[in-house]
Amino acid sequence: MAFSSADLVDQTKRNRILFNMITASIEQQHYEPQALNDDWSEGVFEAYIKRLDYGKRFLLKGDIEKLAKHRHDIDDQSKAGESELLDEAVTILEQRIEYTKSFYEDILKSPFDFSQEEFLESDYEKVDFAANKEQLRERWCKRLKHQVLLKVSDKMNRQEKALEEEKEDYEEKTMEEMEQESREKILENYTKWYERLAKIDYQDRLSTYVNTLTNSFDSHSSYFPPKDKEDFDIKMSGQLEGIGARLRQKEGLIEVISIVPGSPCWKQGDLEVDDAILKVAQGEDEPIDVVDMDLSDAVRLIRGKKGSEVRLTVKKTDGTEMEIPIIRDVVQLEETYAKSVLLEKDNKDMGYIYLPKFYTDFNGTGGHSCAADLEKEIEKLKNQKVEGIIIDLRGNGGGSLQEVVKMTGLFIDSGPVVQVKGRGGLSRVLSDTKRGTAYDQPIVVLVNSFSASASEILAAAIQDYGRGVIIGSASTYGKGTVQRFFDLDQALPQGYRDLGPMGSIKLTTQKFYRINGGSTQLNGVTPDIILPDNYSHIETGEKEEDFALAWGEIDPVAYMTSEDAFDLNAIQRKSNLRISNNPIFAKVEENAQRRKRESDKSKFNLQMDSFISAREASKEEADQFKDIFKEPLDFEVSTLQADKEYYSADTTRQNTHNDWRENLQKDIYLEEAINVMLDML
Repeated sequence: MAFSSADLVDQTKRNRILFNMITASIEQQHYEPQALNDDWSEGVFEAYIKRLDYGKRFLLKGDIEKLAKHRHDIDDQSKAGESELLDEAVTILEQRIEYTKSFYEDILKSPFDFSQEEFLESDYEKVDFAANKEQLRERWCKRLKHQVLLKVSDKMNRQEKALEEEKEDYEEKTMEEMEQESREKILENYTKWYERLAKIDYQDRLSTYVNTLTNSFDSHSSYFPPKDKEDFDIKMSGQLEGIGARLRQKEGLIEVISIVPGSPCWKQGDLEVDDAILKVAQGEDEPIDVVDMDLSDAVRLIRGKKGSEVRLTVKKTDGTEMEIPIIRDVVQLEETYAKSVLLEKDNKDMGYIYLPKFYTDFNGTGGHSCAADLEKEIEKLKNQKVEGIIIDLRGNGGGSLQEVVKMTGLFIDSGPVVQVKGRGGLSRVLSDTKRGTAYDQPIVVLVNSFSASASEILAAAIQDYGRGVIIGSASTYGKGTVQRFFDLDQALPQGYRDLGPMGSIKLTTQKFYRINGGSTQLNGVTPDIILPDNYSHIETGEKEEDFALAWGEIDPVAYMTSEDAFDLNAIQRKSNLRISNNPIFAKVEENAQRRKRESDKSKFNLQMDSFISAREASKEEADQFKDIFKEPLDFEVSTLQADKEYYSADTTRQNTHNDWRENLQKDIYLEEAINVMLDML
């Protein structure tokens, strides 16, 4: 990555301007800017080293000690517009990459000995950087051996299945042949990986460094470099045309952060939030390893033509791996809008409204807005004489602030909904000013650990007003902040326009507070009734982030709670008794504990029999929980009278709706929401 002297001068000048603009933007615009001092420098240094070589594949302990001279100087370097740590780190890293490139082929030339017992620690947090080159090579040997072992194990499983099914076209292979094929495939993958590493240029390294600086103020503040439009859109929205998931890159892994309702992966059902995508394959082709791959490159592999198949190998939160086949398609937009059905149990009719996100008509062209859509669904349910309504916000990552204020107004007469506080200023209260309600009967709100932002505002307001009962996992996501984009090119001084484009910076500028004064940030909303789920013992949401802003509290505002609407204590007692006696919830809790145990396992025995035995034991244990929710439960789900003509007019639409109703009837969480509603009634 050599620069000519002229290029070096330009790059140094550009970096100085970039750092100056970013530090100025943060100091002037960020909600809670930290002091740029030695303590801040130390935190940034640790985070940057982690990002520079998360897997500890390249750098030596001595390299870190050498870079540590900058540990307390990053504040001074940033203020001066300098990048000494970045420049030195990149030089060392590239030298180490070249060194590892010199021996990985040699390691993969010879067969591995799977008879001896040795262990690989896969949790990079638990090991230090290699002390010397010999130790680094030894670690590479173990990692490559582990990857070959995984492939051999998969081949053995496929061969066993093919022989059981007596497939005539299957050619049986010896262990030696499978081992050789696996080594050759790993060698091919690494050769391509090194080719991708060679394409990482200085601007990419600069982006990682600058993002570490911005992320240190909070996890949602980020730098977006001036790349082409496609890459920019991918990083801004993470939207995948082909399968309908939003992704992010974190510590070398590509993680799923949300599933788009109505999308191919939503319909397929196996891909979950927090899954890490390890490999991507096109149909029956060999999978490509995407660990440490740039997000934009991984997205290009996942996207594809409608009707084609992509196979994702993912690592679940419990540490198990799973291959998920998905047929690419377009997202059905109607599946992202509010929709409802009629629920019936014990001769009581109740309404159920599913709201996957808080959408709005930004252009004012008569498009969908979730508050207006919700009001329409309420009217349909009222026409069917329902006695209560369940609102499902599970997995709803938020959206329009204006819509959530309007939506809350459908259930309260009038009053404050949320407080929004900017940096150092007074809080601004957003209120429902329209007198009257669209619905004044009992409501239950379903949430989970992936209900975020606007979902948390609605749940918090309903809870604070005593307007309904909140049911869900231990807490919601905990995103209680507002971000704003700043175009750095617009801030470029007149004499420096030739140095652009500079990119954009996204900064946290405001924080949400409940009307009772507590923030939704970090802690989220604690439901009135807590239900066990797969993530009960695994940390998720904002708490998982390294630099999340803290929970806070301001003065409450005046509001009127619902009087004697229901006896929450009695409802909680009844619900807790049902949950403790429900065998399905017992199984869910057992599975949550299993997932926690599996996620904590990080040491693998590289002796073949022990490895396969441990892998099979994990799979057998996981299989026990495969069909927890397969049986229909004791309530009825039916299409609303007002919707029957709409669904019957289109066969595809009808089939999708029927599948949705069938899945709802197996939903143990919905069943408990219905039981709570019956208690309220």
